[in-house]
Amino acid sequence: MPTFVHPLLLWGLPIIGLPVLIHLINMMRHRRVDWAAMEFLLASQKKHRTWILLKQLLLLLVRMAAIAAIVLLVAQPMLRHYWGSLLGGTKTHHVILLDDSFSMSDHWDDTTAFAEAKRVIQRIGAEAARHVQPQVFTLLPFSHARGRRSSQNDLINYRLGNDFAGKLAETLKNIEVSQTNAGPADALRAVNQMLGEPDDERRILYLISDFRAKDWNNPADVKKLLQEWQSAESEKIRLVSCIDQVRPNLAVAYLKPEEGIRAAGVPWFVDAAVTNFGNTPAKDVSLALVEDGHARPSLIFSEIPPGKTIKQRFQVNFPSEGSHEITARLESDSVAADNYRFCTIDLPNDVPLLLIDGDPQARDAQFLNWAAAPGGSVRTGLRPQLETPRFLSLKPLDSFAAVMLANVDRLDKSAIKALEQYAAAGGGVAFFLGEQCQSKFFNDELYRNGKGLFPLPLKGPAELPIDRLETAPDVQVEKHFIFRIFAELRNTFLQTVMVQHYFAVPDDWQPTPDSTVRALARLRNGAPLVVEQAYGKGRVVAFLTTAAPAWNNWARNPSFVVVVQDLQAYLSRRDSAEGTRLVGEPLELSLDPAKYQAQVRFVTPREGASPTATTDAAPNAEGKLSVALNETDAAGVYEARLTRTDNSAEIRRYAFNVDPAEGNLAALDKNQLAERLNGLKYEYEQASMFQSAADKTADYDLSEVVLYALVSLLLFEQILAHSASYHPGASRADRAAGGAR
Repeated sequence: MPTFVHPLLLWGLPIIGLPVLIHLINMMRHRRVDWAAMEFLLASQKKHRTWILLKQLLLLLVRMAAIAAIVLLVAQPMLRHYWGSLLGGTKTHHVILLDDSFSMSDHWDDTTAFAEAKRVIQRIGAEAARHVQPQVFTLLPFSHARGRRSSQNDLINYRLGNDFAGKLAETLKNIEVSQTNAGPADALRAVNQMLGEPDDERRILYLISDFRAKDWNNPADVKKLLQEWQSAESEKIRLVSCIDQVRPNLAVAYLKPEEGIRAAGVPWFVDAAVTNFGNTPAKDVSLALVEDGHARPSLIFSEIPPGKTIKQRFQVNFPSEGSHEITARLESDSVAADNYRFCTIDLPNDVPLLLIDGDPQARDAQFLNWAAAPGGSVRTGLRPQLETPRFLSLKPLDSFAAVMLANVDRLDKSAIKALEQYAAAGGGVAFFLGEQCQSKFFNDELYRNGKGLFPLPLKGPAELPIDRLETAPDVQVEKHFIFRIFAELRNTFLQTVMVQHYFAVPDDWQPTPDSTVRALARLRNGAPLVVEQAYGKGRVVAFLTTAAPAWNNWARNPSFVVVVQDLQAYLSRRDSAEGTRLVGEPLELSLDPAKYQAQVRFVTPREGASPTATTDAAPNAEGKLSVALNETDAAGVYEARLTRTDNSAEIRRYAFNVDPAEGNLAALDKNQLAERLNGLKYEYEQASMFQSAADKTADYDLSEVVLYALVSLLLFEQILAHSASYHPGASRADRAAGGAR
């Protein structure tokens, strides 16, 4: 049974009676007149009456049919595909990929991009439900495609029935915009894997998104996946944009502690930055700060240029040890999710520092000890521990934030292995050389042709000649955290440091291009004095002179205290909890079974203070207990509540934040998208103007057929009208006159 795009126009069908009405009116106008000459004509008419009436009736019907065809053409008839359903043939599969990244929370007037997307899905579902032909529905939000996490809000291969309207309404009600940066590529891969090749069905892919430049400016992967989808002729692609224009937006770019000594009662710094994703400067931007639930003075950014990120630093000082939280918040704008940033920090009462000295009298280590913890009213937060090299082989090093070795002549194999394992796992190691150090030992055992812990080979002790005409200081430093106080200042204490002896390096030695070795300070003759390298996850720094005032006067200089403390801060291992964790990434823990029980309880920001059910950690190949929380879909602070083997409780806190790049609301319009998807066949439409394509796939448009039928009827009407009318032949006189002309 056909349907019509404009059914109200069918009220014009009674017009088909107009030819009958005209015929009846014409018959009423006839008046009977007796005429002898007509008797012959009446006799002839009786003989041919049947044929004449048949042609006239046929002409009347043709004219009525032509008027009906005009009305139907304007009403645009559609023929439902009953044959397909009766014979078990083609079905239509509506595959909807819904962008639920947090940029879809972009709002204007009384709506959001995500609300517009939901309305489009409702239109698709409502139209599909009206068709007799089998219809199948798949709805997959972008964020659910990561790791293919199942959700009650997914409709996968759902065959439409009487309950579909309620099911779709409930599903859309439960779907909210996520706080992830999920893009279309993962969703396309997931749906291709789930659905496989089309089996006697035609598919329509609806990709409903805001088409931000972040995902679509260089969409090579997305374009390839769409081309794979379109490889079958039965598969169509429709791109639906849910925004009307691009709006400005501010985002908290980061909130991170600066490297420094972090302990209870010791001040340190935190860097906060705000990015302006708009096209005009943002003025007098206020960034509110909260420490452990207590507000502190806000940071004011007087102006942030368009497209720029501006950083400010503020000092914090938590008086107590334990876990602490810092939150930064911007005022409300186009997108809310990126207006917040969270940071967690676990502060010990003090930071343990291991000092190893090769001299039994610990001459050099004593100066390091005094610089790290001067005592008195000065609190540095450091707790130095002096030991001999033998300690490295006997005791674990994991509890120390950094290890410094001074004037060590040699180490046994087990000590070298312990140091290398410590550094590879993220520990920091510093070497201070001296007169007891042997170049051969360092080269053969610690350097090992660039594969060992020590960053460079040694040639031997050398003397820095005194040049009374030389005005340059003995020590010249690079811009680095260790020398951050001195790098950009003149006439500092560091310029009064004098070096007499140091360890030289071979003349022909140069670090390889892929090496992480870097000179942080040099002598006035260009020889390296302080060198660093990365080792595994850790850092190694080598001072090629003594810590004690034997080869130099540095230990008697006030700058020595600053350098040693910043050196320790630079070397100290960082707990992974301080790293940037993005919403949606799993929270993975690795626990020592000798210290912790297997039961772990997680608390998410959505749950407040109520923990989830207990999760049991499982042994892994490394002999540790592994456990993971995958549901990290909300920004905020997560807790892992652990139980030690002595039944004492421990709480670890982890900050999860949104990806600030998702807050860049720059988007591609129809023409820009066409340039980047050149060669791909698709339909593009705005959500506000969207019309379902269900009719185009399940029904057949009869407008063209009706048009051809109308043209045929009009031609046939002309031929029939000519045949049914009287046309006298030309007289001989007329023919003669015509010939004369």
